[in-house]
Amino acid sequence: MDWQDEGVVLSVRHHGESARIVTLLTEAHGRHAGLLRGSGTGRGGALQPGQIVRADWRARLSEQLGYYTLESLGHPAALMLDDPARLAALRAACALIDAAVSEREPHPNLFAATRSLFSLMAEMEDAGDWGALYVRWEIGLLAEMGYGIDLQSCAATGATVDLTHVSPRTGRAVSAGAAAPYAERLLVLPGFLVPGRGATDSVPVDSLQPDSAIRAVQDGLALTGHFLENRLFAQLHAPVPQARARLLEVVRGQAQTLAQK
Repeated sequence: MDWQDEGVVLSVRHHGESARIVTLLTEAHGRHAGLLRGSGTGRGGALQPGQIVRADWRARLSEQLGYYTLESLGHPAALMLDDPARLAALRAACALIDAAVSEREPHPNLFAATRSLFSLMAEMEDAGDWGALYVRWEIGLLAEMGYGIDLQSCAATGATVDLTHVSPRTGRAVSAGAAAPYAERLLVLPGFLVPGRGATDSVPVDSLQPDSAIRAVQDGLALTGHFLENRLFAQLHAPVPQARARLLEVVRGQAQTLAQK
């Protein structure tokens, strides 16, 4: 029994003295683990989460763990080594997939979105740009797992304009007028998630600050974080991976640094 596929490295764990158990998100075979013999490296260097590989898997029976031979096709994290926040986002995405996606269940759209996310993040240095992209990826993950949220129109009025909040109960957008009496109980909808608007459009023009985009990303992470914790991982009866909390911590630190400048 064997197959060949392209994959994203999600995790690498020690197994004995000289082997590793490597878990990939593959294009056609879903989240799939295998044993990598030897020093724990694939052809092309040491394996790290986020790395893109060509995988050959083989086993006597399909239900066995099996063995991997891996060849590196790219290492987005190597282009983010000077940016702790982008590295934290890459690791958070890998940890979320590893914890939430059922083993050997194909998710080709999630694979394509994740590969694209890592490639684009490697080219983006502005936190507002890559942060908005990452938040959209988390929304896509929620939808892929069956917990999508609806940001297209107001849950109370049906309006498609002036959307400013999201109901933590229904996952639907709420317009400014409808949200006003309950704003403290609602989640902030950042401007970059409203169709046709940019990352900072929700902030008045005369009060824009250099940290406005990263604050919008914080709002986005708070929004998706609520549904990750209370929908997806609540149904899995598991905590949200610590790597996701680390991402929020690093982004908050960046926002505080920018606010002090």
